[in-house]
Amino acid sequence: MRKSFLLLSVTIIIALYWLVSACGTPPVVPPGSEKKVVFKFHFDSTQARLNNLGMPAGVAAGRGALSPRVNEMAAHYIELSPNMLTPLGGGEVLYTGKETTAGGANAIIFDSLKKAGEGDIIYSIPISSVKAGTFEYLRVSLAYQNFDIKFKYTYNGTIPMYFDGTLASFVGYNTYIKNYTLKTQTITVNDDKLQGYWGFEIPPVSPYLPTGYSSTGQAPGTTVVNPIASTSPIPAGSCVVTGKFAQPLVITGDETEDIIVTVSLSTNKSFEWIENNADGWFEPAAGEVVVDMGIRGMVPTYTK
Repeated sequence: MRKSFLLLSVTIIIALYWLVSACGTPPVVPPGSEKKVVFKFHFDSTQARLNNLGMPAGVAAGRGALSPRVNEMAAHYIELSPNMLTPLGGGEVLYTGKETTAGGANAIIFDSLKKAGEGDIIYSIPISSVKAGTFEYLRVSLAYQNFDIKFKYTYNGTIPMYFDGTLASFVGYNTYIKNYTLKTQTITVNDDKLQGYWGFEIPPVSPYLPTGYSSTGQAPGTTVVNPIASTSPIPAGSCVVTGKFAQPLVITGDETEDIIVTVSLSTNKSFEWIENNADGWFEPAAGEVVVDMGIRGMVPTYTK
């Protein structure tokens, strides 16, 4: 009996050894080492200035425009789209931000947005969580941007002076905002704000504005670039910017390195106002009001 038991044990060990040798062992993936698709922001004031349909556009008569210095931006939605016929939402939707009806209508939750600056990561996702495929387009819904601009103030009605101001721009379809900070001043809202809402801060400029100044307003809308609007439109009032990869992004699922997607956004004269004084300077004290803060194009690139 003892001999039979030993013989059976040896047989089992040999069988297990053969099975492991033939099939191999599953690879052990150390925690944190899984490869990802990583999205990063880049802001470019020299990139082409486009209109809603993705065509080159100058500044309209009666308006002034400048290229802002972006401090931070936030996205609410990211989608990889296979081709120009793919409807919005029909591609690989990687990210959708949090929403609420606390203000009445459905709205983006401002406090949940991840704000990112130049070169910062917007979002990352394991490659194993992305459906393999070939993608020609990237779609990103922008929700918020904070930037600095130069503006003009005419002291005593005769002496022109030039200062830096900070503007917060809410470009998502609708945003529920408790409060937000411009640069040093905090604005309390506790309500929904539609696309185009903005706040502007002038820092203390002694002795002319020793306590600083802030104001808010509502632009009629923003430019949202979509070069495939004729085949794949976006809803009115949204801020889903569409850009085409120079070479389609192919994801196989077998990648051994991270895929880094750089989301290059055109800030080429993207801040626009109605000119009362035709001098090319934004002058709020002269009644010049904001009319557009939309990003003027998106060029996605990637490295693998």
